[in-house]
Amino acid sequence: MKKAILISSATALLMVGGIAVAAPGERGMRADSNGDGVISRAELTKSLEARFTKMDVNGDGQLSKEDRDAKRADRSAKRGEQFAKADANGDGELSQTEMEAARAERKASKFARADKDGNGKLSQEEAQAMKGKRGGKGMRGKGHKRGGNGMAMMRDADTNGDQKISKAEFTTAALTRFDKADANSDGKLTKEERQAAHKAHKGERNKRGG
Repeated sequence: MKKAILISSATALLMVGGIAVAAPGERGMRADSNGDGVISRAELTKSLEARFTKMDVNGDGQLSKEDRDAKRADRSAKRGEQFAKADANGDGELSQTEMEAARAERKASKFARADKDGNGKLSQEEAQAMKGKRGGKGMRGKGHKRGGNGMAMMRDADTNGDQKISKAEFTTAALTRFDKADANSDGKLTKEERQAAHKAHKGERNKRGG
């Protein structure tokens, strides 16, 4: 169980802002707050602050098993709410009709959120933004095994070996990866630098046998 929370916490470091290991397609660009395609160190630091606060459910300044358990309980409750909402006749089971109706409702809701100008159509920019948000969750990609990369990140982040990740450890681990990817040391990660870092990271992982 301890390994599970450590893997989860460490993997989150990879997800924040496409840190140093941006996958093909440039998914997960949360830290790029001004949308210029470049992630500055300041943008990443701000993104890390927000991410850590969100993950630290009990507010004790540490990412631990308790935080993960709370997150799991919250997700379970939300799934229960979604099921109840889709179960239109309240019989405790979802028919094909109910599932299709729920799916159609979710699609309509996503479309409405993406249609910023409310004209009932998506511009190229709106469609790309909608696609980008869908891809943001998929940092592992096809064929990536859960846990292997997370444990490597954990070893880097948990510097005092207490089985928890403090805010300082969380931030330091992410910024270390940022600095490693910042080839010209200008405090910014361009698309080319992110792709180069991703390629190098993939090569290292392949050498370790995935």
